[in-house]
Amino acid sequence: MLTIGAKYMDAIEALKTRSSAVKIGEPGPPDDVIATALEAGARAPDHGMLRPWKFIVVRGPALDRLGDAFARALEIREPGTSAAELERAKQKIFRAPVNIIVAATVEPDHPKIAEIEQVVSAGAAAQYITLSLHAQGFGCRWRTGVAAYDATVKAALGLKVHDHIVGFLYVGTALSVTPEHTRADHRGFTEVWNSEAGGEQS
Repeated sequence: MLTIGAKYMDAIEALKTRSSAVKIGEPGPPDDVIATALEAGARAPDHGMLRPWKFIVVRGPALDRLGDAFARALEIREPGTSAAELERAKQKIFRAPVNIIVAATVEPDHPKIAEIEQVVSAGAAAQYITLSLHAQGFGCRWRTGVAAYDATVKAALGLKVHDHIVGFLYVGTALSVTPEHTRADHRGFTEVWNSEAGGEQS
């Protein structure tokens, strides 16, 4: 992984070495690093040029407010939840100094572009953001969880009920990453299709 402030890594190197940060700490990325990552996200494939994305950067005091929204959503979903559990729900957002929320702001009834394509486009944008952060020397962990599907959390973020939060991207300095030995070998799920033979393992 690059040290902070080092030259960007090669694109193929970034693709082949990206790994989810298991533990994330300070410092978080500065504004220019975030801006570059979001610029990369906006280059995601986008059928029909719908721009079906919303990138929401949360840091500083806003983390506390989003944590409150997490706790409030849990209390609505599960009335009677203990104060300790509500506090744990709130603290989840503090796993990293910065959170970038990527949402698909979909047009469910678009006459040409299926909703799934709009959601996948947002997912691609999220991956471009994570790759850009990695290439600039920062760690990222992509999470969802029940909060991603909760109407109260969506409303707090200014999203509509039918929008999809595709990821909470926890961002900062990677203190530990997913071990290399857990990497998948593409050959285990790749085949070269043969219309006569019905498929041939590569």
